[in-house]
Amino acid sequence: MAVPPPANEAFLREVDEELRRDQVVQLWRRYGRMGLIGVGAGLAAFAAWLGFQEWQLTSAGAQGTKLSAALDKVRTGDRTGETAIAQLARDGAPGYRATAKFVQADLALQKNDLAGAARIFGEVAADTGLAQPFRDLALIRQTLAEYDTLKPEQVLGRLKPYAAKDNMWFGAAGEMVAIAYIRQGNMVAARKLLADLAEAKDVPETVRNRVVALAGSAGVDTIKQDGKQGSNAQKEGGQPS
Repeated sequence: MAVPPPANEAFLREVDEELRRDQVVQLWRRYGRMGLIGVGAGLAAFAAWLGFQEWQLTSAGAQGTKLSAALDKVRTGDRTGETAIAQLARDGAPGYRATAKFVQADLALQKNDLAGAARIFGEVAADTGLAQPFRDLALIRQTLAEYDTLKPEQVLGRLKPYAAKDNMWFGAAGEMVAIAYIRQGNMVAARKLLADLAEAKDVPETVRNRVVALAGSAGVDTIKQDGKQGSNAQKEGGQPS
């Protein structure tokens, strides 16, 4: 009987890495996108808060009242609310204009019109007359809406600056950047970022729970021996630096 050849350890590691990569991407497609769209509702509320802050700092009280009334109508399915929102999106003061566009984009998402939502978010991101937080939020949500059509390099080009521990958008942007690294085959960078996200104190709990699941599939131990959440990246494929 012929003796089977010894297993090629490098080949087996490569296969394992490929399996891990596929597992994480599939897991995120199943749960991450839905979760981030849910987070989008909270981000839209933040956009509304920014608009309210502008109302407090300006004399645009009439527009604030109009926006509030339009949002109430939109919630009840009154189509006249959408007409008022569209007018504010065209002619409103900067904060109200941005908030109205976020509402329009969210309505497009509810209709599963990802392309339409991305286009509106893109308009906000490109509007130099708006405060930077509006534009940053719009870019993140545009990228989420377009994610399945973007190459990993495009995602990194847009969101990598936001995937930093001290950035206010670390949770939302970091998760998408980590998946882009995995799709790119850069498991070292992905593991490092997933570990940082799992340890971050300011990341929403829903995001952290997803990140822990993704990290486990990627080979990152996010539970320390003392029972506290932490990270110990495995050495497979390289140790994150």
